[in-house]
Amino acid sequence: MGDHIGMLLFAVALLFVQAMCDLALPDYMSKMVTSGIMNGSIPFIWEYGGKMLVATLFGTVASVTVGFIAAMVAASVAVRMRDEVFTKITSFSNAEFDQFGSASLITRTTNDITQVQNLLVMMIRLIFYAPILGVGGVIKAVSKSASMSWIVGIAVLCLICVMVLLFSIAMPKTKLVQKLVDKVNLVTRENLDGMLVIRAFNTQKFELKRFNKANVELTSNNLFVNRVMSSMMPIMMLIMNLTILAVVWVGSKLVSEFNLEIGDMMAYMQYAIQIIMAFLMLAVMFILVPRAAVSANRVAEVLDTPFSIKDKKDPEKFDSHFVPTVEFRNVDFTYPGSNELVLQNISFTAKMGETTAFIGATGSGKSTIVNLIMRFYDVTNGAIYIDGKDIRNISRRELRSKIGLTPQKGLLFSGTIKSNLYFANNEAKNEDLDRSTQIAQATEFISSKPLGYDEPVAQGGSNLSGGQRQRMAIARTLVKNSPIYIFDDSFSALDLKTDRNLRNALKNHTSHSTVLIVAQRISTILNAEQIVVLDNGKIAGVGTHRELLETCDMYKEIALSQLSEEELAR
Repeated sequence: MGDHIGMLLFAVALLFVQAMCDLALPDYMSKMVTSGIMNGSIPFIWEYGGKMLVATLFGTVASVTVGFIAAMVAASVAVRMRDEVFTKITSFSNAEFDQFGSASLITRTTNDITQVQNLLVMMIRLIFYAPILGVGGVIKAVSKSASMSWIVGIAVLCLICVMVLLFSIAMPKTKLVQKLVDKVNLVTRENLDGMLVIRAFNTQKFELKRFNKANVELTSNNLFVNRVMSSMMPIMMLIMNLTILAVVWVGSKLVSEFNLEIGDMMAYMQYAIQIIMAFLMLAVMFILVPRAAVSANRVAEVLDTPFSIKDKKDPEKFDSHFVPTVEFRNVDFTYPGSNELVLQNISFTAKMGETTAFIGATGSGKSTIVNLIMRFYDVTNGAIYIDGKDIRNISRRELRSKIGLTPQKGLLFSGTIKSNLYFANNEAKNEDLDRSTQIAQATEFISSKPLGYDEPVAQGGSNLSGGQRQRMAIARTLVKNSPIYIFDDSFSALDLKTDRNLRNALKNHTSHSTVLIVAQRISTILNAEQIVVLDNGKIAGVGTHRELLETCDMYKEIALSQLSEEELAR
């Protein structure tokens, strides 16, 4: 920050030099015309002609240097803002993501900060230069001919009236632009992410209409603002030309009456032009300020948003002899902004070396339990204990270092198969990769690739099938070698044979770990030591497969809908 202040002060000094040079030019021209050209004094012409060249040179150098400083400072500020916004976003919980939406966060990180950067460039170049030029022009003009001051006064008054009128019309629309950009980004992102679904249901025309609606709304809003603002230039040029005409008309009479030198009249004309140009520069600033101000407020909104989930100042640490026991004690949970309980009085204990499975209808709260364990949300009532410690007293970083999660959507990153596996543990050895892919039943399809582990992976893993992505995500989780594993409906894209082989291999690998599985298929959780049946956020039953068939009607109903009585009896 200190470097920026020093550079800004240097830029202000250069702008003052540039303004003084620009203000000196009409004065030199006046003297050259009056005392040189009119009197035929060649030395006088060379003297003031040389001064004009020197002033022009200094002004040009100052202008170029200020432009360089402005670009450098604005780019530096934009880089820092993007870094702060992105850092803030990476610390957001799911509640903050739900509040803003990913499309809006992308717009704020890119387009909004670019608007602020553009304003900074113009502000550094014009905000100091225009007032110096305008005030200096008025002083110089009055010193040349006080009798024509009314011309400049009327011109300035007209300019102010025009600016106030145009901005009062355009300002409300300008504030809507960034919100409409958000809307276009949202529709575009949804269409790109859901292109396969859109094509499958032949809804391209509907989606095109939806995009066109958002696009036309943004375009019409922009056109209105641009049309209003574009009228400013011709109006100001009209005022400037009328001012020049008035100066020539009044000045010529004063010259003919020998009350004004012709050089002073020409200088007065130049000062009038400089005054109007100063207002034009300020008008350009005012065009950029409203939209940039909205963008700056949107960026500040992200930076000022308090975290809904915070680590304690002095968080506890897990013991060196960590026991991966996960315990829910009377947990209730309500999503932020809602009054409806999603989970109610949930209590169970998942022990080391055992598999705890969760099953239930859609919306029963299975994935919510996973989110609470990971502290993507915090419980509303009750508590979750891992190794006997309330996870709210543990830093999120340390908590998540103990957990390997495979989410519902096996998201892969652009790169290679190896880089995606290293994402979980960049210190993993080749043997770890081989073991993890073998357990995840991914070895066969990886070895079939021409480049093996170095095979490119497209963004989101779009060049892999659903089952391959899911096995890759499971392998990535296993590479982490965590004491606690969570598989959130991570076997849904696997065929029954692959599912069975994976579970058998996983059982041998996780004998000293705690495994939690969210599943829809009974066959996936048959051998789990503990199955928790959820119904509308409440526990409908807890036990083994055999016990639940006898004690839990809901579980038996789910089981019979998927397997025959003969298969269940085996």
